[in-house]
Amino acid sequence: MPAACESVLEDIEDIVSAEDLKPHDRHFVRKNVFPKVRKRSSQKNVQADEEPPSDSIIPGVQKIWIRTWGCSHNNSDGEYMAGQLAAYGYKITDDSAEADLWLLNSCTVKNPAEDHFRNSIKKAQEGKKKVVLAGCVPQAQPRQEYLKGLSIIGVQQIDRVVEVVEETIKGHSVRLLGQKKDNGKRLGGARLDLPKIRKNPLIEIISINTGCLNACTYCKTKHARGDLASYPIEELVDRAKQSFQEGVCEIWLTSEDTGAYGRDIGTDLPTLLWKLVEVIPEGAMLRLGMTNPPYILEHLEEMAKILNHPRVYAFLHIPVQSASDSVLMDMKREYCVADFKQVVDFLKEKVPGITIATDIICGFPGETDEDFQETMKLVELYRFPSLFINQFYPRPGTPAAKMPQVPAAVKKQRTKDLSQLFHSYNPYDHKVGERQRVLVTEESFDSNYYVAHNPFYEQVLVPKDPLLMGKMVEVNIYEAGKHFMKGQPVSDARVHTASISRPLAKGEVSGLTEEFRRSAQNGTNWKAQPSAEIPGKTQPSSCMALQLPWQQGGGGLKILSVSLALLAVLVMFYYRGMKTEL
Repeated sequence: MPAACESVLEDIEDIVSAEDLKPHDRHFVRKNVFPKVRKRSSQKNVQADEEPPSDSIIPGVQKIWIRTWGCSHNNSDGEYMAGQLAAYGYKITDDSAEADLWLLNSCTVKNPAEDHFRNSIKKAQEGKKKVVLAGCVPQAQPRQEYLKGLSIIGVQQIDRVVEVVEETIKGHSVRLLGQKKDNGKRLGGARLDLPKIRKNPLIEIISINTGCLNACTYCKTKHARGDLASYPIEELVDRAKQSFQEGVCEIWLTSEDTGAYGRDIGTDLPTLLWKLVEVIPEGAMLRLGMTNPPYILEHLEEMAKILNHPRVYAFLHIPVQSASDSVLMDMKREYCVADFKQVVDFLKEKVPGITIATDIICGFPGETDEDFQETMKLVELYRFPSLFINQFYPRPGTPAAKMPQVPAAVKKQRTKDLSQLFHSYNPYDHKVGERQRVLVTEESFDSNYYVAHNPFYEQVLVPKDPLLMGKMVEVNIYEAGKHFMKGQPVSDARVHTASISRPLAKGEVSGLTEEFRRSAQNGTNWKAQPSAEIPGKTQPSSCMALQLPWQQGGGGLKILSVSLALLAVLVMFYYRGMKTEL
């Protein structure tokens, strides 16, 4: 069975709306149906290309608002879904109020993120909006009560978002939660060359693999993303090349654990990185995503060489979570504190100035005061410039949720104590007066500055001069804060344009295939392709389904197949009725 066919519909009642007539009803109603002559319009000046109203049930004309929570992997999924919908004709809007449909792309890491997601669903329903759900929450627990009756697009089915949105607009509830497979082997996910709308046209987020090899007792994401599945190196390199051709000047590699990349397909992370740096143009940069300690240990020498490369940020995010070995054992993190220290010490020695970011969970079940003090000592020792502090939240269905919990007041106090320690030092004060090379890629949240990053991926705010955006420039550091530095461009320094071509406009669709462009120019309709089989169900061989240009192997939405199967039953009833009358 082709990869795109591996999809599962939850229940038949989820794809047939309550208003639909049953076959038996249709048979007896047909006698009361009379043909109606369509009158010619007397208006001679009606424009043939007039757009239908946005509340039309014709798919492809509605406005869609997309909200994404969570990690860069989730953000990449959101960009891909936006690109496909825009390429098909839907308008992506930033105004939730004017949208006809809300696409909510969720995160399951912590309770607050899911609470925001749940509240957004409620708000959409109160506003009479159509809703499609995506991301890790519905993938991990699709049968939660507040998800009942709503359409869901699974994390490995984002290449079929157009179909799910189309059926939702028609009033159906559709759920595609299956895994992408090739000859029984799980794939990394949807194709990397799908249409996409980058949130920032200068930054490309590439997911190199999905899932992980761990079984952390607190993690809910594992329930959604599953075991490790990596994309082939050649596909990742091709995606990087395409991005640079579209004006991108910074690439982020992301996954649930980049260090584990390739272990399922006979390769490894350093091999991928060496292939990628070959295609990075001068002035452009690559940022490596999060990696857990166990899978980076055996590649330390090679990783140090790569992180010293002039087109790779000397930055690595290595979550430690706790400095207590007993807590790490309860978490099933598969490393000890000594392993983490070995990685950090080695990289600090071999990659001078490297930025090490880390995560810490406060108040994990069973954490004692002594355990927490070990974590405080670790932070005091390394003074991490980037530290993500998380109060422990028990996630439903995880082993940690069943463990004896640390009192809420204690968790809160430990979180406060660690935060105070983190804010007691300023990691960038000693850099005031330095001359640094920075790449400008974003605008600050307050819109007063442009945001750049130096070779260590440290944030540098520069004047808001449009000529600097997308450029590699030299600046003099004149001020430092807790999370940033401020730099003034050097007047006599060379400004280097990082992009090798003009970046796409904000909101412009990336990655449209030549086949799609030809179809759009010629105004042709998509060809109907044979639909995929629904596991456990039989279908007429004549069933056809929508096939989009970027989809492989048929795999049209099962709702169309089921609907046409019902139509076949109706035809059978019709002819039987005719014979009876004769």
